[in-house]
Amino acid sequence: MAGFILKRLLQAVFVVLAVTLIVSFAVRLSGDPAIMLTGAGSVTEQDLQNIRKALGLERPFFVQYFSFLKGILVGDFGRSFMGGTPVAKLIGQALPATLLLAFASLLTSIAFSVPLGVYAAVKRGRWPDQLIRILSLVGLSFPNFWLAIMMVLFFSITLGLLPPSGMEGPQSFVMPALTMAIILTATNVRLVRTSMLETLSQQYIMVARSKGLKDWVVLYKHALRNSAIPLVTYIGLQFGGLIGSIVIVERVFNWPGMGTLAFDAISARDYPVLQGSITVLALFIVFINILVDIAYGLIDPRIRTE
Repeated sequence: MAGFILKRLLQAVFVVLAVTLIVSFAVRLSGDPAIMLTGAGSVTEQDLQNIRKALGLERPFFVQYFSFLKGILVGDFGRSFMGGTPVAKLIGQALPATLLLAFASLLTSIAFSVPLGVYAAVKRGRWPDQLIRILSLVGLSFPNFWLAIMMVLFFSITLGLLPPSGMEGPQSFVMPALTMAIILTATNVRLVRTSMLETLSQQYIMVARSKGLKDWVVLYKHALRNSAIPLVTYIGLQFGGLIGSIVIVERVFNWPGMGTLAFDAISARDYPVLQGSITVLALFIVFINILVDIAYGLIDPRIRTE
């Protein structure tokens, strides 16, 4: 198992290097921050050169890149062009909010999708199965920004039950987490159903039932466990995608997370903040994928030899 984990860690290092290189190059295509900082006022080319020099942008690209890599090792992502605040401090303030919202959304989705998917598989072809499949298709049809706006209109404006925006306590989590959970559940229910249908048709399930085991034992102890590999795979990858796609929901609910931080950095051409934000998100996604691989190895020992 140690060799398996080491192999995955080495692969992750190459992935992180590739991501940071692409991000470092891509953020510089968004425009010149020196022009952004000077606003609409008339400035000379010499003034712009002085600003670029003060920001360290006059150095060759790879010099800037290796300086950035060196800073990552000690947790130094530089300082924001707008105000000079350390990027690490800004990320430290925004990352917990995004992770809390992402975990709340994913756990809510799992709590709904697993029992609904199992139930749909058991009732295959009957009206409960048809109803669950129709509802999941409807859920997939909702754009997340539209669903978020509808949540605000209904729960905040019409009923006055929940705060419309911000992060002001447990109630603030309900609408953004539920918005993302509905969309995730629509996909996860179908995945759980499909995986369970394949597992329930296996011979060992029939043997377990012939031994007189209770239905819930057969379903949740035997069938669901053997269906877990594709579920763990998809949910792990889904969590990584959730971190990236949650930016729209954060903007609608004015959630102080990484998405909002990166969006504001794009608008301001704030290279260090944007570069640091995307790098941290990429590192987190790589970390999640490593955990998924380790979970693979624990569930199915045959994967460790690959």
